[in-house]
Amino acid sequence: MKILIIEDHKDLATNITDYLKKEDYVCEVATNAKEALEKIELFEYDCILLDLMLPDGNGLEILKHIKNDAPESSVIIVSAKNSLDTKLTGLDDGADDYITKPFSLPELHSRIKAVLRRKTPEAHRILSFNEFTIDLESKECRVNDQLLNLTKKELNLLIYFINNQNRMLSKQAIASHLWGDYTYSVDNIDFVYQHLKNLRKKIIDGGGKDYLQTVYGLGYKWIDK
Repeated sequence: MKILIIEDHKDLATNITDYLKKEDYVCEVATNAKEALEKIELFEYDCILLDLMLPDGNGLEILKHIKNDAPESSVIIVSAKNSLDTKLTGLDDGADDYITKPFSLPELHSRIKAVLRRKTPEAHRILSFNEFTIDLESKECRVNDQLLNLTKKELNLLIYFINNQNRMLSKQAIASHLWGDYTYSVDNIDFVYQHLKNLRKKIIDGGGKDYLQTVYGLGYKWIDK
């Protein structure tokens, strides 16, 4: 899951990022409204944590942009403003939840999970593809009912491919999805190869078929052969 943290308090943004990364989220940070709007326009996020008081803009204006340009993203307002009017305005304008500062990081995480659960109906928490069954809640993958021992990155990589089967995925798209948008500015993303290699080996060793097709110079496809 990919989270955008719009927060001008850098220490708080860092604490949230560090905590959520340990819970296997991919996190991006925007410290002002301009940066936030650029990221929302360029990238996709499962959930956006939105501070209302930013140095160059009002978070409620950003919320309007999110609802227009990225309605699939869930939004949790994270603000020091605790008046009932502000909370009602944020929720009526489309935010999925509102948490008042200061807050505990475990509580924030629970609210993120609750928001994402509401977005994903029960029936859709199981992802199936031929011999693969993935429980998106418990994050377990089974091949022919046998548990496959995958790392978090490998599991997220497998989910990404199955959700985008028959689509060409570039190495850069994979890196950005799993490690964050910062990978657009790094010189080398060859680490993607090693994760693909490991995933392939574990699938084959676990009795699954190799559905991953390498397209030289372009990327990879997950194809039902």
